[in-house]
Amino acid sequence: MALFAVIGLGSFGATVALELTQLKHDVIGIDTEKKYVENISDEISHAVIADATDEHVLEELNIKNCDAVVVAIGDNIEASILCVLHLKNLGVEKIMAKAKSKSHHMILSHLGISKIIHPEEDMGIRVAQSLSYPMVRRYMALNNDRYIVKIEVEGHLQGSEFKSVIDHTHGVQTLLLQRGSHVIYDIAPGTLLQEHDILIVEGPVDILRKLSSRFISA
Repeated sequence: MALFAVIGLGSFGATVALELTQLKHDVIGIDTEKKYVENISDEISHAVIADATDEHVLEELNIKNCDAVVVAIGDNIEASILCVLHLKNLGVEKIMAKAKSKSHHMILSHLGISKIIHPEEDMGIRVAQSLSYPMVRRYMALNNDRYIVKIEVEGHLQGSEFKSVIDHTHGVQTLLLQRGSHVIYDIAPGTLLQEHDILIVEGPVDILRKLSSRFISA
């Protein structure tokens, strides 16, 4: 169990705080708006009405003891930047911050934080990916070129040999095959795929795009 702080409890921040709580972590939620704090106070470890642009307030809350801090302040760019600066001054090493614009992103990047988040843009990409590759249930970017994707086997591949569907010759790796509640990590080449099998595959994005065509029924 880890301790996280989420600063800004609007739609995005509240979602992060609640999901971390679901994952059994302790969460400190902070916002200047009483209504946002009250909305979530019964569902996370600690919910505090406080001004995160005041370094002394952050110090009193022992934010430096958190494993990571998410700055989810979106509309007030100045408040977001001040908050990040104070967190850096307090020695918080892992900071993730929501960026509202390109200029906001640029300033945050110069502050050297762990990750800059663009919720609306990221969601737009996910929607586009799900429309373009409906067989891909989830994906995670490792860097600008490599992804991990979760693919569901459809009926037209029922009975196909694993080696005939997944080509490992161009840097694609299959991490596991899930069949119901059973997980297979070392998949034999002759394994016959079944409808609704789940494959977790990692590789270069251009090769994964080509591979995805095999999972679409004609």
